[in-house]
Amino acid sequence: MPFCEADPWRMQYFEGVGCPREVRIPTEDADGYQWNPAHRWVYNKLLLAAPQGIACAPHGVCPPSFPVFSKPVVNLRGMGAGSRVLPDRAHYERYKRPGHFWMTLLEGEHVSTDLAVRQGRALWLRHSLGAPAGQGTFDYWTIEAAARAQLENGLRAWVAQHLASYSGMLNLETIGGRIIDAHLRFADQWPDLYGADWLAAVVGLYEHGEWRYADRDRRIGYSVALFGPHGREYQHPPVALVEEVRRMPQVRSVQITFHQDRAPEAHPMPPGGFRLAIVNCLNLEAGREARARLAEFFRV
Repeated sequence: MPFCEADPWRMQYFEGVGCPREVRIPTEDADGYQWNPAHRWVYNKLLLAAPQGIACAPHGVCPPSFPVFSKPVVNLRGMGAGSRVLPDRAHYERYKRPGHFWMTLLEGEHVSTDLAVRQGRALWLRHSLGAPAGQGTFDYWTIEAAARAQLENGLRAWVAQHLASYSGMLNLETIGGRIIDAHLRFADQWPDLYGADWLAAVVGLYEHGEWRYADRDRRIGYSVALFGPHGREYQHPPVALVEEVRRMPQVRSVQITFHQDRAPEAHPMPPGGFRLAIVNCLNLEAGREARARLAEFFRV
């Protein structure tokens, strides 16, 4: 499997994309970690935060002031698992955990940036802006068409300085322009919103070390998430309903984002909810209508 994808609901994006069997393209952090030993340090969030001048330390070192943000030092499962704001000393003592750390509670826009990198040079970038819904969840992401010159200059410089020998896709998450997460892969939630030939360009980067993508006629897209409460058992909606939602105007794809044969607690999820579905679309209101249709089934 050239695109090494663990989530069956995302295989729809990679079917039919030509790629030699010997070329491995990670979409999971565990694979990015294993296949890039020289660069796997980026998954250590302490090593990301400290050089940027962000106050941080492992649990056990009490923050000098509050509030702070707390999360695992390394999280290869994603979804903000184990993350939370610690407003005071009492909460710090309550949620102090081995393998976790605290950092400055940053303010500003939460942006996810995918980059195509060749030997430390960022050849392509595209940004997605998250609309937080609380406790680690997001209402939706806007896949932006426009550039962000200041952010791009900073990210290009960071990649050139710290990943000079790296080639491949890279995802960097920032808040207020400060890097909070790095992934040796691209964001596999919305590749269908990047353009028809984008995945072919990704194959070329991994197969030949070349990036060839015209990236003409960018369009703004949206990735709309549906969350339900924790503590419930969920079943997948009927295939006919999913297809009905997928055929709604301006909808590009539908993902039912959990395994119905696994216990809910076996899924990495943020504190704020259990993610049930994602609708990728070209119009935000259309995406919200599609989400509402799915929400009726899940009764959330």
